[in-house]
Amino acid sequence: METQGLASMTDGAQLHWTALGDTTRQMPVVMLHGGPGLPDYLGDVALMVADLASVYRYDQRGTGRSLWQGCHSFARHADDLADLLDAWNVPKAILIGHSYGTDLASRFCLAHADRVAAMLLMCGPFVGDWRTGDRAERDHRMSAGQQKRLRELEELPRRTEEQEVELLTLAWFTDHADPERGWHWAAQGARRRRPINWAMNDELGKERRADPLDGHLAELRTCLPARTELLGGADDPRPVSALESLALRLALPLTRIEGAGHEPWLEQPDAVRAHLRRFVQGTVDTPGAEMGRRS
Repeated sequence: METQGLASMTDGAQLHWTALGDTTRQMPVVMLHGGPGLPDYLGDVALMVADLASVYRYDQRGTGRSLWQGCHSFARHADDLADLLDAWNVPKAILIGHSYGTDLASRFCLAHADRVAAMLLMCGPFVGDWRTGDRAERDHRMSAGQQKRLRELEELPRRTEEQEVELLTLAWFTDHADPERGWHWAAQGARRRRPINWAMNDELGKERRADPLDGHLAELRTCLPARTELLGGADDPRPVSALESLALRLALPLTRIEGAGHEPWLEQPDAVRAHLRRFVQGTVDTPGAEMGRRS
């Protein structure tokens, strides 16, 4: 069963949301998509656990069907999630974030720890100097011609629709362990995950560089819910060693999905489904689990 709607934020913006499953259940899941600047794309992931708990997803402001123009900030996006929980009459939720969504989940936890029952961070957040390894691995997965063409497209002041699709396909196919299937998934995503809010991407990217999550890890460790885990694709071009380092600093378990990249549910759906279901079921079935806090 799927329901959709628009929720009003405290500043007047309206965000589009979708819910799967029985929304009267007491402990829902909220999935936070990546980007920043992309619309929601986690529908297939939501289906993996929608029989265990209701699953909410939404287009972050300025993306997809959440039409909005203005300045973006982590604080505003964290407040948006709090406003959405209020609109859904949800005091606490299980957060599952992917990519940038893990940064958003972490910053939401810093500001609203009492509203997070459990948190699964999938393919992020990446801290430290992870970009050097990421760039090197992407270059390794691309031909010289592909690297040259990607630079040409990035430097264009304006791009046609086909040029935008080509740029995104070149930028995204290296996210996957299998280059042939990765090209197909990237080309598909380049047409579906549109339009991209490049201004949002730029603004939040600048804020992340000015105020990196690295500087908040000690505080984050104290406010994480007792049930918090990391999950990553072993073949993500973003170095899994960065997630291993984060797991040590936050004292969290990390599961590596072999044969999968940055969107592990595409390449290893059975492994991801089993992990998500164990995580959600374990949270829903544990009395008082939502009250725990890591010290």
